[in-house]
Amino acid sequence: MITFSIIQKSRLEGAKRLDADYYQPEYLDLERKLALVETKTIDEISKSVVSFGAYSLTSYIEWQESGVPYVNVGDIHEGYIDTSSIKHISEKVDEILKKSRVNNGQVLLTMAGTIGNAAVAHNLSRNMNANQAIAKITPIDEVSPYYLAAFLNSKYGQLQTQREIVSSVQANIFLGPIKRFRIPFFDKESMTKIESIYRHFLETLEHSQSLYSQAEKVLLEELGLKDFKAAEDLYSVVNFSNIKSANRIDAEYFQPKYEKIISVSRKHGGKALGELTMAKKGFEPGADAYEDEGKLFIRVSSLSKHELLEKDQKYINKKLYEELRKEYEPKRGEILLTKDASPGVAYVLDTTVEGIISSGILRLKLREEINPDYLALCINSVVGQMQVERDAGGSVIAHWKPEQVKSLLVPILPKAMQKKIAQLVQESHAARKKAKDLLEEAKRKVEELIESTAK
Repeated sequence: MITFSIIQKSRLEGAKRLDADYYQPEYLDLERKLALVETKTIDEISKSVVSFGAYSLTSYIEWQESGVPYVNVGDIHEGYIDTSSIKHISEKVDEILKKSRVNNGQVLLTMAGTIGNAAVAHNLSRNMNANQAIAKITPIDEVSPYYLAAFLNSKYGQLQTQREIVSSVQANIFLGPIKRFRIPFFDKESMTKIESIYRHFLETLEHSQSLYSQAEKVLLEELGLKDFKAAEDLYSVVNFSNIKSANRIDAEYFQPKYEKIISVSRKHGGKALGELTMAKKGFEPGADAYEDEGKLFIRVSSLSKHELLEKDQKYINKKLYEELRKEYEPKRGEILLTKDASPGVAYVLDTTVEGIISSGILRLKLREEINPDYLALCINSVVGQMQVERDAGGSVIAHWKPEQVKSLLVPILPKAMQKKIAQLVQESHAARKKAKDLLEEAKRKVEELIESTAK
């Protein structure tokens, strides 16, 4: 069905915006509702709204195993900063890039890639830095960053973001429009309640992360890898027979750190992933198969070790889904494992998902009796990640070959220990779901206040 809007010439933003998308009905409805609510612009309620210092300074960036955390767009999810795979820069580079430092109480808003994710810099234990595609909003003392983030992640915050996206080579949004975003204000009690729910969301999320860290700690302690350091050695001595069997001659492949992981896994009854599971690759439909809504098409970017991410999903039509579901629909109890782009991310499904998986993901069905949550944790831990790092290659996109996936060595701990570790993982996932519900509640309360006031 075709949708259209009739706009008076006087409303064409001083002729700065003439594109029809800017005047879609949902955006005009947004304008109407916000006009009936007390609002202020982000610029009016902020001490500063900045993104980065001089772009040329990025040439100083060199990644390190540790140091000052450097936040990229992919580290900012809806409502929170994910530090689990964050990169690091040196103190010296952080000083050079001091204009792009992240401070507690700032609201970070993504401006490219996955646009519109807002998160509060919350309880940071040390300095952080952030790249040029992230707006850093420092609200004035009277404005809660938690309330601001809740609004920006809500339907009415997202509509303002989507309306201002421009696209040439890559879709993005600029600081100017962000500063003009209108933020609604209500009575102090209502806004404090939203802040409280948002804080509870972050606390519950931190509890979830703590439980998952405990599970990893127990695993590594049982394997004798508690103090394992993935240091690079200057050289290693390798038998020619090992080179021949690996069919690799690059020095990086034979680093002692990888052999240490393999040796420990063997010591604890290690079995190849191909022995433990049966793997099925996903499907890649043509570009014309995608729809604005329908059944889920689960891509590598949709998957994390904690959950299936919902934002920026792609969909396929119901007819194609029905044709493909028998072979490509993931079922409850299966493990989804990425093999391309970000290889080695494993997640156990606690329910069947109505959708199909992309060709960059494998569905793992258990062949032998092993706890699936324990198995996924082994893959996501240093035990699995070191093996993925060793094997996966690709000049543009990392690619983990199926035969390499099958050869990943998994240590087999006693069933009682597997159960203990799996219990912590399951509690972590349950806490994460609770946290997600709290974020949705905070967003919903903002939306309800706008809608009840704008009637």
